[in-house]
Amino acid sequence: MQHEIYLDHAATTPVDPAVVDEMLPWLVDASCCGNPSSIHSYGRRARAAIDLARDRVAALIGSDYSEIVFTSCGSEADNLAVLGVMRAARNSGRNHLVISSIEHHAVLNAAHALTDEGFEVAIIPVSAAGILCLNTLQEAVNDRTALVSVMHANNEIGSIQPIQEAAEIAHACGALFHTDAVQSAPVLRIDVNEIPCDLLTISAHKLYGPKGAGGLYVRTGLKMTPTLIGGAQERERRAGTENVPGCVGFGAAAVISAARREADAEHLRGLTVPFMDTLRVLLPDIIVHGDADARLPGTVNFSVPGVEGATLLMNLDRAGVYASSGAACSSGSIEPSHVLKAIGLVSSEASRGVRLSAGRSTTSEDMQYALEQIVSITRRLQSRERI
Repeated sequence: MQHEIYLDHAATTPVDPAVVDEMLPWLVDASCCGNPSSIHSYGRRARAAIDLARDRVAALIGSDYSEIVFTSCGSEADNLAVLGVMRAARNSGRNHLVISSIEHHAVLNAAHALTDEGFEVAIIPVSAAGILCLNTLQEAVNDRTALVSVMHANNEIGSIQPIQEAAEIAHACGALFHTDAVQSAPVLRIDVNEIPCDLLTISAHKLYGPKGAGGLYVRTGLKMTPTLIGGAQERERRAGTENVPGCVGFGAAAVISAARREADAEHLRGLTVPFMDTLRVLLPDIIVHGDADARLPGTVNFSVPGVEGATLLMNLDRAGVYASSGAACSSGSIEPSHVLKAIGLVSSEASRGVRLSAGRSTTSEDMQYALEQIVSITRRLQSRERI
């Protein structure tokens, strides 16, 4: 194959070589094998590595190191935030959860599980551009609302949500506020001292760190029920022996991301804006999903009438362009994207969505080749449809 163009960075990113270098001793060096809970020298060495990683991840979002809980992934962090807060509030008279309709399945399915436990859940709609309806949120919250969860930026269409305003609405009724910032942390500045959130989810493998490492910011003093029961690790908020190599890699990736986040965002905008401008000219009937302005740099989601997304993606794969139809965790599902349905598309339209997400190593030549292949394949498929 002459070309291999990876345009699925929203699903996962390649591990930065500098991150690998920091992780390597914790994978192969016998002196780095200690359990962080052990009191001997090897254990203390591992504990020091975890502490440094926690400091680094905390610095990425402006929090105190003690407010970071390491998890196995972003999904576990989302689960801990939603299930942990709601279950802790069970006996306080607050049994009401509010989320948006375009949340990641880690939040959506946690909310569905809570309904089986007797909790009330309100799902707030979004506009056709994928932006949360704040007036509806204002009407939905009440004095029984324990938590409002609204993602910072959507992982499928890239729409950036008004989380500042959403958090203020939540706090006005005495509720806590959680935001899933997994997709936004690599390219948007995040400071929990400026965003009035109580909980915030991040993940290592979305910012050029390893898979298997996630984190949840938990504001000091917040009470929650652990979802993983066992030892007293992570200040009794998440049991289980810490993934030392994963945490070390997470910390290293956080340092790199903080240093180059603005440059990365500018690089991605420089790739995707001209790409979409040209694509609209060459394929005039293309439909672009998500907000035109409040959107993540590097992520584009579009569909072409009459062309199935899966068919276009399979043809792109054969041409060496690797993209997706949305969240990678839903790739085995036969259901159309819940995000595209939430912005008003019927099932047949929602099944046509294609997501391209560029990354640090993506070049203008890569985007040009992808553009040529999309146009060529689409025209071929459309011509067959007309026969």
